[in-house]
Amino acid sequence: MSASAHIPRAYLLDALGTLLELEPPVQPLRRELRERFGLELSAEQAYAAMKAEIGWYRANHDSARDRASLAVLRRDAAAALRDALPPAAARIELEPLTEALLAALRFRPFPEVPGVLRAARAAGIRLVVVSNWDVSLHDALAQTGLAPLLDGVLTSAEVGSAKPAREIFDRALALAGVEAGAALHVGDDVAADVEGARAAGIDVRLVLRDGASAPAGITTIRSLRELPGVGAA
Repeated sequence: MSASAHIPRAYLLDALGTLLELEPPVQPLRRELRERFGLELSAEQAYAAMKAEIGWYRANHDSARDRASLAVLRRDAAAALRDALPPAAARIELEPLTEALLAALRFRPFPEVPGVLRAARAAGIRLVVVSNWDVSLHDALAQTGLAPLLDGVLTSAEVGSAKPAREIFDRALALAGVEAGAALHVGDDVAADVEGARAAGIDVRLVLRDGASAPAGITTIRSLRELPGVGAA
């Protein structure tokens, strides 16, 4: 579906799947474990271990609300990774394994994102990220060059509220300085983003970059270039 011609005063933006994507981590993980520890993994073994680590992380990331708790989260995530690796990995200490894991995880912005954010700022649209993520999202946005293009960032870990709960959306509206009717939320998850934004009275666009279909009644876009107010950025 095409976006409405109405131009919002603020975009509330999901992070992963909307602004950022995780670079494929399997080969980097295999390389890090081979070079650091002499541990040879098949692609299948690395995939299974990374899948286990990501599943553990998603269930626990809101515990990392500051730098100290982030360090604990990362160490525990490395332990989850080690538990899913072949038995030979049991000898690897958690501190160097944590470093290897972090080296294998890299985010990048989707190609159109920097230009869209610049166009939105030029149009006077406020930009606030609203994401179910730990405190390290600030680092990811800085490392990918997006941080200077944003007016604010809210993570579920720091707020103590995760999408689709209303509190994090209300906090985002306050940070953007707009009422719900003047904002547009953009995300890639039906439950967290669409249902959450609607419950808060905020219009929403569901990002489906692969062209998949969505439930009836949801306005979808395939690229952030389709957002109102950014032209052909």
